[in-house]
Order: sequence, then C-alpha cells, then structure tokens
Amino acid sequence: MPKLLLSNGADTLDLNEIADKGLGYQAKRGATGFGLPPVAVQWLEGAGDGAAYRRRRVLPRDIDLPLEIWARSRADLQARLSRMAIMLAGRCTLVLQDDDGTRWQTDVYRTGGGDFAYGVETTGEREFETIVTFRAPDPYWTSSTVETRQITGAATKPFLTGLSKLTVAASQAIGEIQLNNSGDAEAYPVWKVHGPGHTFTAVSPSGERLRWTGRLDSGQVLTVDTKRGTVTDQAGANRYNLLAPAPRLWTVEPGLSTAEASLLDVAKGSRIVCSWQPRKWMVV
Repeated sequence: MPKLLLSNGADTLDLNEIADKGLGYQAKRGATGFGLPPVAVQWLEGAGDGAAYRRRRVLPRDIDLPLEIWARSRADLQARLSRMAIMLAGRCTLVLQDDDGTRWQTDVYRTGGGDFAYGVETTGEREFETIVTFRAPDPYWTSSTVETRQITGAATKPFLTGLSKLTVAASQAIGEIQLNNSGDAEAYPVWKVHGPGHTFTAVSPSGERLRWTGRLDSGQVLTVDTKRGTVTDQAGANRYNLLAPAPRLWTVEPGLSTAEASLLDVAKGSRIVCSWQPRKWMVV
C-alpha cells in the first residue's frame, strides 16, 4: 500500500505512522487534489456560432490533506505539533511512495487549514485532527528517479552500444539516444556536454532542433536545462547567447522514442549526457 511523506530537507514526516506503529502522524481518508490538475482554456470567439480552441495552460494544483496525530502524552503531542508547524512554515515536498520504492513528488506550500476546534479535533491530551491545504506551483508529480543516457568519446565505433545506428566519424560524437519516459506527461531533458568539442546539436524524435554553436575546451561543461530555459557553463556563466536562432527546447514525450545528439571535434573525455525525470498528471 502506498504511503505519503512530507519533507522539507531537514526533516521528514511519515504520514502512515499510526497505521504502522500506532503512534505518530497519519494522512486520513478524504484527501483531494491528487487527480488531474485544473486547466485554463483560451477560446477564440468570432461572429459565427461557437468558438475555436486556442490553447490550454495547466494551473497550480491545490491539495486538501486531512491529518491525524496520536501521541503518548500531552507533552509528546505538543512536541509533534511543533514539529509539524515547523514543517509547514515554508516550502516542503509531498511524496507518494509506492510499495516498490518508487517516489512521485511535488513541492507544496501551505495556503490554509491547520486550525482545529478544541474539544472536537483535540482535547489537548493525546489526539489531534486537522485539514491542511497546500498549493503545488508545479501541477505535475515528478519521479525521484533520474533517467540518464550518454554518448561518449571520439572513436570509429558506434556510441551507445546497441542504440546507435549512425555512421560515426573520428572527430564526432554522434548517435541515437533511446528515450524512455515512464510517466504520462512530457518530461524536460537536461543536457550536459563535456568538452572538448564544439557545435552541440540535439534533435527530437519529431525533428525539433536545439543547437549550441560555441566551443568547449577539455574540462569545460555546458548545461542546457530545458525546463528552466537556461544554458550555463561549469562556472554558472550564461551561455544562452550562443544558441542558434529559433532554438527549440523540446521535451520528451511519454513512452519510448529516439533522439539524435552530436558534438564536433571531440577527443578523449568528450561526452554528451541526457537526463530527465518522468512526470505524471495524477497519482494514486
């Protein structure tokens, strides 16, 4: 049975403790906001009947989470309440962990709830109940597992054994990268290009092209984060200006697909690393 965790980097609350241990924190029945997130749809209305669809924007996700605390004593209840209050004071991460260890998570902020009626939700002794309302700015659930594919070196043999089908020149790192997005929403790849080499190109399965025209010396690393829309070097300096005109920061579609990546004038130590985290619309 999956369980919920709430973490802020410094502490983690297991929201299945009462079921497992008889004491602690527990997420109760009635939680909402784990399904499809809301969307805002734009329509174009003309002189005729009806309207034409323009585009859709996925909105932040709101989550209502009923919580229960069962403590050993009044002092233990106060300590657990204080621990929860510290957790909810800022950004935290709500995690759904499956039986196989797979974790799907989203960053959340408390926007309301957390109050109680004295004598109803608690008597101030051992038990406490409340409902906390969160908002997740990113409406998708992101896997904690990072998928990675790599093309390496300057050689006359194929890169990515078993995956590359392209003819390779000694001065090129070029190959086909098999992308397996196990989620059901688009995932954003992060490209890390390790020099030496120049003119990095990544072509999506549908032909969208991302090209960076600069040069990297040995030991230099270029990072292209397609979600943040940033292009930086190993020192964090902005290298976005060296992208070719009309760059397409394309995403990885759900399922299995094949992309191409290349780097020119490579040598030992040159490599292209593509990584992404699968995302889901909803979790159960």
